Amino acid sequence: MKISSTGGGFLHDTWESRQKDEWLTPPGIIHALGDFDLDPCAPVHRPWSTATHHYTVLDDGLIKPWFGRVWMNPPYGRETGIWLNKLATHGDGIALVFARTETKMFFKFIWSEANAILFMRGRLAFYHASGLQGGHAGAPSCLIAYGDRNVRALKGSGIVGALIIGRRKSRSRWTLDRVARDVWAD
Repeated sequence: MKISSTGGGFLHDTWESRQKDEWLTPPGIIHALGDFDLDPCAPVHRPWSTATHHYTVLDDGLIKPWFGRVWMNPPYGRETGIWLNKLATHGDGIALVFARTETKMFFKFIWSEANAILFMRGRLAFYHASGLQGGHAGAPSCLIAYGDRNVRALKGSGIVGALIIGRRKSRSRWTLDRVARDVWAD
């Protein structure tokens, strides 16, 4: 069964293939960031909740209305930018993506739109949809904050890494946060 999307989020995915390729956010990250109202990229079958409300591949979260504070671990690949664009436009949420800082997507939707970036130390060990922990990711990850309350959530999360706080729409105003520098030095 092929699941199609007019929004471009899951165009080539099938539910069966996603069960093998779907990598879930470690639950400790979700807990450290506080409560979320919506996860528009939630797995169909999830071993833990990531938000109060969930959209799955069956719902097509790109075409549904977004509300409240959003948690997003988007599909990785060419469509990641589409999801980040929607989150930037929504303006209230946190996304987990690979720290591919040199890409067009990063420049267009993160460097120029986000309020903060937390580059996490090391590489995450994502989880399978079964709830079992998988191996470490093939690249470093970062958390992207849109909106002031999400910047505060990153600052207070206790997640080890380097936090860069910027002023949205002002590429030259990124500064390394002092608190994060202290954490990074550990």
